[in-house]
Amino acid sequence: MNTSEFILAKVAPIFNKQGYIGTSLADITQATGLTKGAIYCNFANKEELAQKAFELNVRTAIYPLFRLIGATQGAIHQLYAITAYQRGYYKLVKDMGGCPMLRVGVDTKYINPLLFKHAENLSKRMLDGLMSIMEEGKRSRELKQDVNTVDYAKVILSMIEGSSLLAFTHNDESYIDKAMDFIDHEIIDRIKD
Repeated sequence: MNTSEFILAKVAPIFNKQGYIGTSLADITQATGLTKGAIYCNFANKEELAQKAFELNVRTAIYPLFRLIGATQGAIHQLYAITAYQRGYYKLVKDMGGCPMLRVGVDTKYINPLLFKHAENLSKRMLDGLMSIMEEGKRSRELKQDVNTVDYAKVILSMIEGSSLLAFTHNDESYIDKAMDFIDHEIIDRIKD
């Protein structure tokens, strides 16, 4: 592990827990045991470090879902794979401070537009992915032809992110479990052809 990777491994969870704005340089040097100079030899500034930390948090928390979807055949199975993954999401991201997309989306919107754009792009990628799965499901006749993929994708993503927010707010993963049950039984089961 090189120095940049070491720094990121130490500070990515701190950024996600304390906020990308609320994490100070003192927090970063304390977590790494490195000097300010050593930090800035590896990253141009705090903003670059925050961006790289966000990318690491996303690779840890969200990219496994993308790989799972890619390895799953059929739209219905992909949709169920998403809800199955989300059922374990609370445990996966609990120690890192919760969902990185949610954290950055809320934390940086008005303060760090560049970092916010990364969260916005990730959210759009997730929404587009859901729509793509459902469009493919319509083409393969797995889903009803009258399914409005835009509306359903927005509802599913909103339930995923909203349940994650509530699970971390109340320290209760049942918010996620109940939302995924609803998606499975009240959405996916109803749009199957």
